[in-house]
Amino acid sequence: MESLLRWGIANSDPRTANQPPPQPRSDLDPAIIDMILGKSDAELMKEALAIAVDETKDEDDRLQALDNFEMLIEHIDNANSKQIHLAEVERLSLTSPTDLEKLRMWEHLHALLTNPASSAEIQTQVLWVLGTAMQNNPAAQHSVSNLFSRFLSQLATDGLPQYLALSPLRTILSFLSPSIPSKQTRSKAAYTLSGLLKHNAAAVDQMDDAGGWDVLRAALQDPDIGVRRKVAFLLNTLLTPTGGEAETAEVPANAQQPLQVPTSAQSVSVAAAAPTSTSASLALSAPAPQSSSQAVTLHASSPSSSATTTTTTTSAAPALSPPQTVHPNSHASLLSDPRSASTSAATASALARTGLLGALVSALAQPVPHGPDGETEGDADFEEKVLRGLHTYTAGGQRALPKEEAGALARYLDEQESKEGGEAGLAEKWNFTREEVRELKQAAKVAA
Repeated sequence: MESLLRWGIANSDPRTANQPPPQPRSDLDPAIIDMILGKSDAELMKEALAIAVDETKDEDDRLQALDNFEMLIEHIDNANSKQIHLAEVERLSLTSPTDLEKLRMWEHLHALLTNPASSAEIQTQVLWVLGTAMQNNPAAQHSVSNLFSRFLSQLATDGLPQYLALSPLRTILSFLSPSIPSKQTRSKAAYTLSGLLKHNAAAVDQMDDAGGWDVLRAALQDPDIGVRRKVAFLLNTLLTPTGGEAETAEVPANAQQPLQVPTSAQSVSVAAAAPTSTSASLALSAPAPQSSSQAVTLHASSPSSSATTTTTTTSAAPALSPPQTVHPNSHASLLSDPRSASTSAATASALARTGLLGALVSALAQPVPHGPDGETEGDADFEEKVLRGLHTYTAGGQRALPKEEAGALARYLDEQESKEGGEAGLAEKWNFTREEVRELKQAAKVAA
C-alpha cells in the first residue's frame, strides 16, 4: 500500500493555489459530437417532420419520415421526458419553403392531415402520429384540442375565414366516416379519436356539437370488424367511472385516532393519566425530527395489576421528502380537478339520447357481415367488447336499458346461452365471470 501511495504522489499533478482550473476544450466540432453521441430526439423529430411536410420529397420518404416520427414519440417511455421533448419540438419552429410563416408541430400535422393533396397513406400516418402522441397524455390532448385558438385566427387575418369552421375533433371524426374508402385510415382515425377522448371530459363535451355520437353509431356497422372493435372498446372506456366520479368514503366520527408517542415528561404524565382501550389498535406516529434517539418510559396503571413499565425507543424521524413535480403530460396533473377526466356520466347520457344503446344491441343481434367478401357473421371479440360496454352501463352504473333494447338483448342472450350450453359457456366465450353474465341477464329481463 505504501509503494502504491508513493507511486500515486509521484505521478500526480501538483497544483499551486495560483494555478487556474483547466478550461474546457473549444476545438471540438459539435458536428463530430453529434456524429458520435447522436442527435437528440427533439432534433430528430424536427427533421422528420420537415421531410414529411415537404411536398417536393418522394412520398415514400415522407411516409418513412412520419413512421420515424411516430416511433420517436412511442419510444420515449418516460412520461416526463415525453413532455419535455414534445414541448421542445414545438419550440423548434419549422420554416416553410417560402420562409413567410412558421408553424408549430401540431399545426403542421393538422395541415398535413387536411391538405387535399395528401394521399390516404399520408393521412393514415398522420393520424397514427397524433393518436400515439395523445394516448394517456393530457398535455397533448389539450394541445390538439386548442391548436386553433391561435392558428385559425392567423389564417383569418390572411383572408381564409373558411378555415374557422374546422376543428380537430370534426376533422378526426370525418376520417371515421364510412365514406372513407381506406379501412386502414378509418382504423387509425378510431385510434386517434380514442387518444383524444379518453380521460378528457372537455373533448367529450364537444362530441354533441361535432356530431361525434352519430359517427360512432355508424361506425358500429363499419364493414371492417377492426374498426367496430375499436369503437366498442372506446365506448366502454368512456363509460367506465374514474376516481373523480367515485364517492369518497367518510371517516366515522368514532374512528380511532393515531396515538402520539409522548416526548416530554409532561406529555408522559398526561398519557399515563388518560384512559386506554384494549380493543383499539395503537398507531404510533413519529414526533418532530430529533437529533438523537431517546428512551421514553410509559407508566400505565391498571386496577387489576401493578404498574407496568414499558420502554420505547424512538429514532429520529426521516426528513420530509420534497414535493414531487407533477408534469402536465401525466394524469397525476388531473388530481387538482378530477372531474376533468370524468367521462362516464356524459357518455351514458349520450348513449341514451342518441340511439347508441340501440345500435350496440343491434350490432349484436343483427351483425353486419364482414370479411373480404362479406361472408363472415359475428365476431367473439367484438361481441365481448359490446357486452362489456352494456354491462358497464347497466350493472356498473346502475342504469336501466330502454324496454325495446332490453327485450332484444334478453332474446340475444337466451339464444347464445342455448348455443353455448349455459352460463358457463357464455362466460368462457366472452371472458366474463358467471356473476357478470347473470348481472347482464338480470338487467335485460328487469327492463324488458
